[in-house]
Amino acid sequence: MATGHACVDIYQGCVPALVPFLVAERGLGYVAVSGITLAATLLSSVVQPVFGVLTDRRSLTWLIPVAMTTAGLGIALIGVGQTYWLTWLAAALSGLGVAAYHPEAARMARVVSGGSHVGMSWFSVGGNVGFALAPVLVTPIVAAGGLSLTPLLVVPALFGAAITTWAVRSRAHVVIARGGGGGTDDWPSFLRLSLIMICRSIVFVGLGTFIALYAGQRVGGGTTTGGIALFVLFAAGALGTLLGGRLATRYGRVRTLRTSYAVAVPAIAFLVFVPGPAFFGFLAAAAIAMSVPFSLHVTLGQDFLPSRVGTAGGMTLGLAVSIGGVATPVLGTIAEHTSLRLALSTLIALALCSTLIGYTLNEPA
Repeated sequence: MATGHACVDIYQGCVPALVPFLVAERGLGYVAVSGITLAATLLSSVVQPVFGVLTDRRSLTWLIPVAMTTAGLGIALIGVGQTYWLTWLAAALSGLGVAAYHPEAARMARVVSGGSHVGMSWFSVGGNVGFALAPVLVTPIVAAGGLSLTPLLVVPALFGAAITTWAVRSRAHVVIARGGGGGTDDWPSFLRLSLIMICRSIVFVGLGTFIALYAGQRVGGGTTTGGIALFVLFAAGALGTLLGGRLATRYGRVRTLRTSYAVAVPAIAFLVFVPGPAFFGFLAAAAIAMSVPFSLHVTLGQDFLPSRVGTAGGMTLGLAVSIGGVATPVLGTIAEHTSLRLALSTLIALALCSTLIGYTLNEPA
């Protein structure tokens, strides 16, 4: 399941990895490339709760490999359409596949891991690994042959669909049951957790969309430096996600969440304002701090809504991740009218909001 999660989330990482090439080959501006990110995330954000509700009512394990294939197909088509709107629609198709994948996959991961924080962190880190592999996959292929080679990017989806189909069939006897383990849903706490996740999503998607361009400005090196920056962002995020499960086991989920977001505030500030090669070090620190709570969001959300595990999984693994793309056009507008540095500096306040809201949460029973 973790490997399959990596294969599907490659396609969330492919969009920011393609941004420098869309700018260079098609002359798109900050607002236009923000619109591509929006296409990949808006449809996902809108329909993801629907898939969550459906998975709480009936078994949809067959949807997991189908959704993965759809996500890959959308990214594959981005370079085929020469007009902006065909590119936009291809990104939207990929976002739909991502939306359909997460609710049922999160349920299956919870069942086979027995609700373990560490187990869920391994499943969640699969997504981080997918993000990290995206620039490694995209940059050499597209740099070699241009956007016309994006159809090659469908291969991870086909591999992931095959291995996930095997996993679903081999574990079918433990994922039949719908619903959760009983208990009262705590919607106020879940909504506060959702606000934290939305702030986190805007920060991480904002960095993912613009950090490649910002690295080129700060360090030089063009698209190559941008690819390195994206790899650092997503690889450090994977490390942070693994650390999150172990820290939560030792110190508790809510305490770990508060502390990690508190560390993220200065890390992002140094990333934006401190010049020189230390840029990559602060980028890694910010990515780790912002990713430590990632898998904890999933188990906290499922424990706050014990009778709606599919809905909670879809919200925490999918909607709360993708909704950050809705804010990227705002960041792009700020960047075009002022500077990219000023646009990224707004992310500091959002990390601070996540910290402060964290102090309103209590560990669920």
